[in-house]
Amino acid sequence: MGLVTQTSTRPAGAGKPSPAASPSAAGATGATAVAVEAGRKAARPWISRPDEAFTVEALRARLIGTGTSWREYPPSLRLWFVLVPVLTAVIGGLLRFIHLEVPHKLVFDETYYVKDAYSYLISGYERSWPDKANDSFNGGNPDLLLNTPEYVVHPPVGKWMIAAGMWLFGPENPFGWRFAAALTGTLTVLLVSLIALKLFRSLPLAGAAGLLLAVDGHHLVMSRTSLLDIFLTFWILAAFGALLMDRDDGRRRLAARLARAAAGYGGQPPASALLAGPWLGVRWWRVAAGVCMGLAVGTKWSGLFFLAGFGLLTVLWDLNARRVAGIRGWISGGVIRDGIPAFLSMVPVAGIIYAATWTGWFLSDNAYFRHWAESNPSAEWGWLPDPVRSLVHYHLEAYKFHQGLSSEHPYQASAWSWLVMGRPTSFFYESPPQGTPGCDVEKCTSAILSVGNPLIWWTAAIALVVLLFWWAGRRDWRAGAVLAGVAAGYLPWFMYPERTMFYFYAVSFEPFLVLALVYCLGLVLGRASDPPWRRRSGLYLVVLFLVAAVLLSAFFYPIWTAEVIPYVDWKVRMWMPSWI
Repeated sequence: MGLVTQTSTRPAGAGKPSPAASPSAAGATGATAVAVEAGRKAARPWISRPDEAFTVEALRARLIGTGTSWREYPPSLRLWFVLVPVLTAVIGGLLRFIHLEVPHKLVFDETYYVKDAYSYLISGYERSWPDKANDSFNGGNPDLLLNTPEYVVHPPVGKWMIAAGMWLFGPENPFGWRFAAALTGTLTVLLVSLIALKLFRSLPLAGAAGLLLAVDGHHLVMSRTSLLDIFLTFWILAAFGALLMDRDDGRRRLAARLARAAAGYGGQPPASALLAGPWLGVRWWRVAAGVCMGLAVGTKWSGLFFLAGFGLLTVLWDLNARRVAGIRGWISGGVIRDGIPAFLSMVPVAGIIYAATWTGWFLSDNAYFRHWAESNPSAEWGWLPDPVRSLVHYHLEAYKFHQGLSSEHPYQASAWSWLVMGRPTSFFYESPPQGTPGCDVEKCTSAILSVGNPLIWWTAAIALVVLLFWWAGRRDWRAGAVLAGVAAGYLPWFMYPERTMFYFYAVSFEPFLVLALVYCLGLVLGRASDPPWRRRSGLYLVVLFLVAAVLLSAFFYPIWTAEVIPYVDWKVRMWMPSWI
């Protein structure tokens, strides 16, 4: 089989222009020949001569594209590549930090994770609490820990992050125990804007992505309460961003090594170099992704699905890169020279990081199941160190707990209903009496409902269908990448239909929903080569959508932040009976 590339392999003289477009042989000049060649390339830019196909420039154009790098812009414009993501993060931060101490009490599952985090500060592991400990904790007196260990079923990372905020600002006040969640939510807004800039190479779309996540109520509520899911979301998104950086880095390495091989053989790599392609060395961005995934799994085990999904995604990217570069054995070469290193760069790294997150448990003497192995000798597994075998037993028991979690809950929500927000979770609800600050009418309400902005969520659900067509029909890798993030966070929940689930679990893949929506906004915006009237029309529609989303978020903001409002105003915001 001949060389399989996206470039022409015909002889240099083949494919001459037609006589009508070509000067006569007697009158042809070197300049004219160059002009004709330039015209041919402009008409079909994907065709090039074989001896030009393996230059660094040609390979990078095929593998990465020819878009302008931010470094090539003048400094005055380059500044906006920093300012736009930062400005969206500032907006997100203001919405998350203002009145963060409201309500002045533990809400929903804060009763578990905040108290566990305080226990980490004191002991390095979870300890038990006496009855009615919440009242004392809410009153600013958290020092009620018992000496007995507490059995918990979630790993330590998220609770250590909550503990860091309490260490900085004190455990006696809600701002201290919610600071880490608000900061992490703000950084997630920054990350999604930077990732959108990387994916779409568009400042307006990067700004739209950050703004939509900043003003969405579901992400806002999760950023203002100390549950584990916002930390899981951050580490997942950080891993995805690292893999995007690795995608470009790996393709640059592939282009450089193939070009170097070609330079020594007259412009084309030897057949041996194209049999499987070169090794690309240690991919440090991929190692960083492994670290982030270890921290994600160390927050919640559902991060394992993202580890599997992202690992498969990065290998598929590399397989395609070798195919596009012209490597004959791109499948075997990609599996051996990219797939195996990808596994070693991510899975063992994630495993080491995950094990390290249990350091407090290992160093303790009284943590739950800490000495289980000493009391339960095993002839089959006795070769394992007792602490390791005890931790394995702990994990097996926690897994059984999760598998058997099917108790009824008034706000449980099937995964089928998440995208349409069929049953959002109520985190907090009170009916302050008349005369309470902010309540001047007979009946008032103060509530936190983890419902998203309907315009954002419902259009994002439609956008997923559009991305499916663009990925399957247009082979757009960006659509596939976004869909992979949604699939890894959403589809696994359908494997456990009997398990008690909640809508707020969807926050782990919400940034990818926003990216899907922004992808479609980019289609509305149009291409830079479109006529001015088309670009103006698209811009007006996108701006109108963003303004409508912001105004709708302002409408729902009181029920996201526990503002005291009249009961009738709260009822107006209950658009579906299942929201109550």
